[in-house]
Amino acid sequence: MKLSHLFIVLALVLLGLGIVFKSDSISSNPIASETVILAFGDSLTYGKGAEDQSYPMQLQTLINIKVINAGQSGEPSTKGLERLPALLKKYKPSLVILCHGGNDIIRKTSKQTLKDNLIKMIRLSKQAGAQVLLVGVPDFKMIRFNTEGLYEEIAEQEQVLYEGEVLEDIENNNDLKSDRIHPNAQGYALMAKAFAEVLKENGILR
Repeated sequence: MKLSHLFIVLALVLLGLGIVFKSDSISSNPIASETVILAFGDSLTYGKGAEDQSYPMQLQTLINIKVINAGQSGEPSTKGLERLPALLKKYKPSLVILCHGGNDIIRKTSKQTLKDNLIKMIRLSKQAGAQVLLVGVPDFKMIRFNTEGLYEEIAEQEQVLYEGEVLEDIENNNDLKSDRIHPNAQGYALMAKAFAEVLKENGILR
């Protein structure tokens, strides 16, 4: 049997056994304690409902690395895209936590527009030398909140870290919210913990 045929047979056998090989194409590098993390987003980043206990503030305490709160309440993704370059230039972050798009979803902005804007934000962050953690935002429907699917699609396409569960969990638990949409201090604490775990699991935090 030719070697090439042998490889094909072996691959088919492995697939039949449910064994697959997947290369980890998301590169991640540890960040130093003296670095800066830019938490960029809208009111969910700003901390509306518990401003003195926002997730950036709690994350900074949790990991002992400076986290800049660059949240802007009520901001749509188009405005966020305009605002981001100056912040990247000013702070030169090693990591950007991107949690944006809630206002687009609430206002029923075109999903393609939101997707395009998020991709541009990710690419701007990478061009500035920052790693990116993309946060999935729920769809804010009347009965049950589910993470909008385009976030995971973007994370896979752009090969960035992704956390798509914590906001869905918070939004479906009124005990973790200060109003219909925004977390309370306990909810923001869960966000900070979830993001720290992703960073540790991927070797970004030592």
